[in-house]
Amino acid sequence: MSEALQILQKYWKYDSFRVPQDAIIQSVLDGKDTFALLPTGGGKSICFQVPGMLLPGICLVVSPLVALMKDQVQNLQKRNIKAIALTGGIAADEVIDLLDNCQFGNYKFLYLSPERLQSEWVVERIKSLPISLIAIDEAHCISQWGHDFRPAYLKIAALKEYYPKVPFLALTASATKRVQEDICVQLGLNNPVLFKKSFARENIAYMVFETEDKLYRVQQILAKNPESSIIYVRNRKSCHELASQLTNLGFTTTFYHGGLPAKEKEQQMQRWLENKAQVMIATNAFGMGIDKPDVKTVIHTQLPDNLENYYQEAGRAGRDGAKAFAVILVAPSDIASSKNQFIEVLPDKAFLKLVYLKLNNYFQVAYGEGFNETFVFNLNRFCAQYQFPVLKTFNALQFLDRQGVVSLSANFSEKITIQFLLDSKEIIRYISLNRAHEDVIVSILRNYPGIYDMEVGINTSLIARKANVSEEKVHQILTVLRDKESISYKSQANDSQLTFNEAREDDRVINRLVTFLEKQNNLKIEQLDTVIAYVADKKQCKSGFLLEYFGETNVADCGICSVCMSKKEEYANPGRIAEEIVGLLQSGPLTSREIENRLQVTPDATIFALQLLLEHNSITINKQNQYILK
Repeated sequence: MSEALQILQKYWKYDSFRVPQDAIIQSVLDGKDTFALLPTGGGKSICFQVPGMLLPGICLVVSPLVALMKDQVQNLQKRNIKAIALTGGIAADEVIDLLDNCQFGNYKFLYLSPERLQSEWVVERIKSLPISLIAIDEAHCISQWGHDFRPAYLKIAALKEYYPKVPFLALTASATKRVQEDICVQLGLNNPVLFKKSFARENIAYMVFETEDKLYRVQQILAKNPESSIIYVRNRKSCHELASQLTNLGFTTTFYHGGLPAKEKEQQMQRWLENKAQVMIATNAFGMGIDKPDVKTVIHTQLPDNLENYYQEAGRAGRDGAKAFAVILVAPSDIASSKNQFIEVLPDKAFLKLVYLKLNNYFQVAYGEGFNETFVFNLNRFCAQYQFPVLKTFNALQFLDRQGVVSLSANFSEKITIQFLLDSKEIIRYISLNRAHEDVIVSILRNYPGIYDMEVGINTSLIARKANVSEEKVHQILTVLRDKESISYKSQANDSQLTFNEAREDDRVINRLVTFLEKQNNLKIEQLDTVIAYVADKKQCKSGFLLEYFGETNVADCGICSVCMSKKEEYANPGRIAEEIVGLLQSGPLTSREIENRLQVTPDATIFALQLLLEHNSITINKQNQYILK
């Protein structure tokens, strides 16, 4: 291990390995198939990069995350280590050149997506390379029981036939026991050595707070903990809205989502990394490969879809070992509405078949034809033509993509990008002088709140529908606004590409997928139910709940989560606060914030006392989310 330590010190400038990195590296160097289950921030990449440097030839790294591949390749190159990534969107000629470089250029690392292994000619080229280690990152993607199953991962096992003596290293940050076992089977690992680090993060206080006013609660948390923070929101629109609201409240904010241009993503990221902005507001597109040690607080304003993703996102707090907080804010209506919204966008057999049928009709693909044909595709136009719900349709297309029926380019993007160059007062004045443009401009402003601050991709068919005009009329108004220099206006020819991977056979294609579709939908519902159980449980330690979910037993209470704190002194005698609340409510209905302010007690103590009163049927909640006496 002295050589491995020398490599670590020379290239990564660390003095020592974390437990169990050194043992994992030794297992790989001994030629053994190895499974490493290391929680977020556990240093997985070191486990294959160090032995990759020591072993002769090339380390092949299979990863589903383009951003993470690019990031790791750039970091290796900064250390003067030769690495290449075969990401999506690279033309075949360029792939050939890159593989030539690998073969003859003394490269140490070749990163590729699992989808690349579906191309036989790529596999043939890889077979000619001197591969000495095969690392499978995000290995849970191979399991149908995992939270992010990708059928392309099933192709990885074929590499065992070509490299029977080359060790496989499977790595993941989140996998239940069932998923762990499935990974070993699906990859064909030979008597794998298992390294499993506890999921316990003793410095993180997992909190669930019930609140009717999430913005007010976020404001309280950020004011109390002014260090670096991440707030996860559901969608891009929420990113801009919350950033604007918190900025107006005096916080320094930035935001990140999949729709931002690459340059702006980098700028926003750097502001936060350099602590020029306290708060990063992001969708779940943010976070992979980000290792900022001083994040104090991670807040989720909506329920996450599953505990695997939540654990990874929450685990971005407290990597420096200091006490940190992972908070979920829950409004009274969240559980019911989240479940309804979640189920509504899951495609069933009938909808999947309808989408597949219309997709073929949309591109005029005849029965028995279409194999390997590629088309320019715009999701919003397709949905508008057939009046399909966008998110449910996207989920259906994503399912077809993951089953290999079609291939979609990585991102859907809008064709029209605009930004208002005039301030809001000037826009109002313009509307007063141009009433014919009012409905379109107001629809844009309502649907894209960040449009004064940055260039935003807009869905012109949506605006046309909202304003009750033709899409052509929207384009005419945008052109007028551009000519008057009221907006910047760009037309981008960057629609998605869709490739049919098999010939059209409607019933045969869909019928073979039905069983798996139902299984996936049931799994997703089961995972959401577990999230709901996590936020609703007021008796079990939150850390203990998470640890048991990931298969750890006999875990002690953490002492610092919201449940554990509710059992401590502050709540030892909640009867007094409850009596005072009953006294206040005799004068009329009140919100929890109004009660908290009048009694001058903490939000946690207020919620705890209210919960006791609710459980004893002393009070109830009206339609205005106010508490009233029964």
